[in-house]
This record gives sequence, C-alpha cells and structure tokens, in this order.
Amino acid sequence: MGGARFMGAGVMSQGAQPALKTAGLIIIGDEILSGRTRDRNVQTLAVWLGELSVYVKEVRIIPDDRAVIVETVRTFADAFDYVFTSGGIGPTDDDITSEAVAAAVGRPHRLHQEAYDILNAYYGEEEFTLARQRMAQMPEGAGLIDNPVSKAPAFFVGPIFVLPGIPIILEAMLPGIAHRISGGPKVHIVTISVPMVEGEFAPLMAEISDMFPVVSIGSYPFLRAGQLGLSAVFRSTDAAAVE
Repeated sequence: MGGARFMGAGVMSQGAQPALKTAGLIIIGDEILSGRTRDRNVQTLAVWLGELSVYVKEVRIIPDDRAVIVETVRTFADAFDYVFTSGGIGPTDDDITSEAVAAAVGRPHRLHQEAYDILNAYYGEEEFTLARQRMAQMPEGAGLIDNPVSKAPAFFVGPIFVLPGIPIILEAMLPGIAHRISGGPKVHIVTISVPMVEGEFAPLMAEISDMFPVVSIGSYPFLRAGQLGLSAVFRSTDAAAVE
C-alpha cells in the first residue's frame, strides 16, 4: 500500500527527510512499573524537546536494576543524539541510577565536591546525613544541573542527562539545560479531522504518501459524539509539502 507501514494505534508512512536530532527517554523506577506511581515526565520531556527540534524516538520504563540501567543507557547512547533518564538519584538505597550511569559511560563514581557543597549549605551540617551525602556521588567529570526547587543537583555526562523522577523538579530543571541542546531541522505538523474510518482512509493515505514522499502521515482513530473518525497528522521538515 504505497509503502505505508502499520504502527500500533495508527498508520504511519515514512518518507525521506533531512536527518533529525533524536532523543531516547529512560524512565527508571519499580514504582512506575507496578502502577503505584503515574509517569508524567515522558510528556514533559517530549514536548520540551520538540520545541527545541529534538524528537523522541523511543521510551523505555525499566526497573531499579543496575545491570538493566547500564545496558539501556549504553544502548540509547549509541542510538540517539541525546539520552534523558528520570528517577533513581535520591538519597535511599534503591536510588542507583547515578552509579549505573557511571558504569555505563566507564567513569569512576565519586564525590562531586561542588554538589556536596551545595547540599551541605542547603541542609546544614547537622541535617546533611550520610544518606543525603549519597546525592553528591556522581560520575567523574559530570556537569551539574541546577535544581531551583529542592537544591539537590542533577547531572549530565556528555549528551546523557540524568534527572530526578519528581515531575515538578524535573520540569523546573529543564530551562537550565536548554542551551546544551542543539536541535536539528524543524518538523512542521498539520492535523485535520477526517470523517472516515482507517480502513476507508488507508487507500487515500497510500496515494498521498506516493505523491509526497517527504511527508510522514499518521492516522489516529477517535470516537466523538458517537461518530467514528480519525485525525490525520502530516509531518515534514518541508513546510510547503505539508501544506
């Protein structure tokens, strides 16, 4: 069907386009996998990155397991321009993301003096417990990400950004790292509502795909006021082709 490819809840045709800047998101936490905690960070990161012309290509939710984190970070670092993790950098024993990222990039996991000083100043000598001091342990050479909410800094190693799992803190940190993200070509998007079901739209979609190979077309069904239809989403770095 004109090169169209079926993907999950919708249909997507892929044409040749200039290389985009890509990102992979790694959501870390047993509490996410169990359903006890609802993830909000994927949407926050995907929207923010899209505004910077970086496009999320894969998301994985993984457990608090050192070997799994190491393997996933390495895989994503090889596959995408940027990698973002969320979760597992707090003061408790199950917060192992920092150590795992250090292993993934082949660096020692050591005290980051600047992070230590920030935390010590925030908590004070008496309240800066050994557990809290764990948050100052980072891969050697890591850069700090400012935390305007609770002061405990996150960090980055090259294109790998290691962020907290608490949504309000993660979101507050993003403006501080925007200058470190270099986006690619902008993707132009147009969405229209079509009063057809996907089976009816598929032949038309294939025809359009053949006519405009640089445009990706997504088909996403909906039910509104008892009527079936679909949203047709057209994406391309070529604005004129989308229009």
